[in-house]
Amino acid sequence: MDEYVPTLGYHLVSVAPCGAVDFLGKITMSLNPEAVTQALKTVIDPNTGKDLVTTRCIKNLAVSGADVRFDVELGYPARSQHFKIRELIDAALATLPGLGRLDVSIRSHIVAHAVQQGVKLLPGVKNIIAVASGKGGVGKSTTAVNLALALVAEGARVGILDADIYGPSQPQMLGIGDQRPQSADGKTMEPLEAHGLQAMSIGFLVDIETPMVWRGPMATQALTQLLRETTWSDLDYLIIDMPPGTGDIQLTLSQNVPVTGAVIVTTPQDIALLDARKGLKMFEKVGVPIIGVVENMSLHICSSCGHEESIFGTGGGEKLCAEYGVPFLGALPLDLQIRVEVDGGVPTVVADPDGRIAGIYKDIARKVAVSVAEKAKDMTHKFPNIVIQNT
Repeated sequence: MDEYVPTLGYHLVSVAPCGAVDFLGKITMSLNPEAVTQALKTVIDPNTGKDLVTTRCIKNLAVSGADVRFDVELGYPARSQHFKIRELIDAALATLPGLGRLDVSIRSHIVAHAVQQGVKLLPGVKNIIAVASGKGGVGKSTTAVNLALALVAEGARVGILDADIYGPSQPQMLGIGDQRPQSADGKTMEPLEAHGLQAMSIGFLVDIETPMVWRGPMATQALTQLLRETTWSDLDYLIIDMPPGTGDIQLTLSQNVPVTGAVIVTTPQDIALLDARKGLKMFEKVGVPIIGVVENMSLHICSSCGHEESIFGTGGGEKLCAEYGVPFLGALPLDLQIRVEVDGGVPTVVADPDGRIAGIYKDIARKVAVSVAEKAKDMTHKFPNIVIQNT
């Protein structure tokens, strides 16, 4: 007699190419990895304007039946953008019939990028970004510190070097002007920290009222020591707040420091634009790419009534960008809030992180980081060291 086998009310059926049979005999969908990849090609990164597949942001894609998991690896810090990118991914993969569990991890992986030919990278620093202007008084230091703090807010490890030997301002802006750097070995200095930012300045080493009555070579040597004798700790970006002008210090930094790119700060005023052009051309001559231009004090906002007025003119920064073919990164207002907060040692990005002005700084910071991420990667670590010995 044949053995009786209960069917539990189900009948076994042939397995279709797109399905599998579970232990009860029911058909479950099995997704095709190629279909998942094609769906992900429709997801456009809002910060780069390119899809996640073409830019090789999709890592470790695994499809198990109807379940999908993968990592999204961005080449720039974008903590505030993770939710938006996840929404775009969910919407794209929701078009796949029978999608089961979706496990997505979004992270940033920032690497070192190419610098001027013949200049070696700085230990502990992946990318150096110079923030410069042709003249003083355009808000360059305020822009530099808020840019650095915006990158910190997006999840990067960031440092700032105050390169203005004669008029350092970062100690005051970061609220740590009364502190002094420590040395563990008597040869190098530990950077000070404020608001998650590593910082170094000549202002930490001298009295606030002591004028630096030095000739150019002495100032240049001091700055080189500050840069190379500070033990920067695994920085994704080092922001250098450049002194105004195009003199000895600027030229030495541009030629001898491994700069990934430069950001030019200007106001819409014609006089400021004249000097901004000089700064831009200086970097071009020494082979430092221009990341873009920031227009500061683009309009004045009345603190009483909120009326907006372009007291320094309009469109100057955008005109400069069109003339030289470089990106326009954004425009910032002449606002009392920015001045009060930076004078108080708590810059706007920290003091009001969800405010409109902080949002502008963060948008500029993402554009800078994306521009850096799209540059050629540094490949010097791929080459072996050649040592000549007598045998």
